[in-house]
Amino acid sequence: MAQRVGLESSLACSEAVRLADADVIAAYPITPQTHIVEHLSELVADGHLDAEFVPVESEHSAMSACIGSAAAGARTFTATSSQGLALMSEVLYIASGMRMPMVMAVANRALSAPISIWNDHSDVMSVRDCGWIQLFCENGQEVMDLTIAAFKITEDPRVMLPVMVNMDGFTLTHVIEPIFIPTPEEVKAYLPPFKPRFRLDPFKPMTFGAVGVPEVYTEHRLQLQDAILASQPVIEEHLAGFAKAFGRTYQPIETHGLDGAETAIVTMGSIGETALTAVEEMQAAGEKVGQIRIRLWRPFPFDRFLEAASKVKTLVIIDRALSFGGAGGPVATELRAILTNKPGAPKTASFIAGLGGRDVTREDFKEMIRSAPEQLASGRSFDFYGAMEG
Repeated sequence: MAQRVGLESSLACSEAVRLADADVIAAYPITPQTHIVEHLSELVADGHLDAEFVPVESEHSAMSACIGSAAAGARTFTATSSQGLALMSEVLYIASGMRMPMVMAVANRALSAPISIWNDHSDVMSVRDCGWIQLFCENGQEVMDLTIAAFKITEDPRVMLPVMVNMDGFTLTHVIEPIFIPTPEEVKAYLPPFKPRFRLDPFKPMTFGAVGVPEVYTEHRLQLQDAILASQPVIEEHLAGFAKAFGRTYQPIETHGLDGAETAIVTMGSIGETALTAVEEMQAAGEKVGQIRIRLWRPFPFDRFLEAASKVKTLVIIDRALSFGGAGGPVATELRAILTNKPGAPKTASFIAGLGGRDVTREDFKEMIRSAPEQLASGRSFDFYGAMEG
């Protein structure tokens, strides 16, 4: 039976890796991810996890080691954040292009400069097109659960793509919450031992990472695109299996209070819970507001999102990152592209908020929702929220 304990979300991630019985962890410490791999090193050193812990000299080396580990058929995990994710970005594309199953936790943190150790989504948005499946967590229980589910997803022979589990730095990673920890037996029943489809074997030589000459490169890219799009029903299948096994349900797109709503606020990550509280207070005051929460960022669940968006007249999209020189935030840009030429599509207001860890309160969310008509009337593509004047 699952045990309910007060646990820091970073340690919930580590415990999930332990329960998944990972074989290899290769990682380099960086704030605010460090607690994840520190605890894993303790679990390995104390004999609570039978795995190889590989302390490397950089995040670039960590991802390189993970590719070698996955190619050898080992259940593989790593974690990073911010500048570390940027340093390993070169190798992320290799992991997905070679279809290497592995799981990586990303403690989302602002990119420098100026130096910031606090949370936003600029790090993960810098690698949004790297070919990885990308999930976002709202709380510690989701960190535990989605990390376990990520191993099930990545190792499915119909998928064979690396999975990134995003958790907001500090505002989630360092928060202690009551979390249900399943037993090893429960997790093993859901997540059987890894059986790799292909693996390095000196007695059965195989080529990994061959040169892609112009005559094959485009076809390979299209195969990767087809593979990540085809992974969505498999992801949903395994999330449904998780719900059946553990009683907690997760969907690619989750909604609240859309029946009768005219406006929906769109969030991704841990700010979704604060926004939900704001929405519920506005509903209690008679305002026709709901919420759409994005859990699966890549592959983007187009069908699920369009179904949710069709119920409202206006979307208020919150981004935690800015596309410099572009038309706003990456989430708003994505959603506007999806809605283009769709009959009856809702109008979209875009706000950039919470950069570099700046607080976004319930009142802030309410103000953004209420100021959306002004932005739409002005023709502005987006607004910074919370920026100091001058």
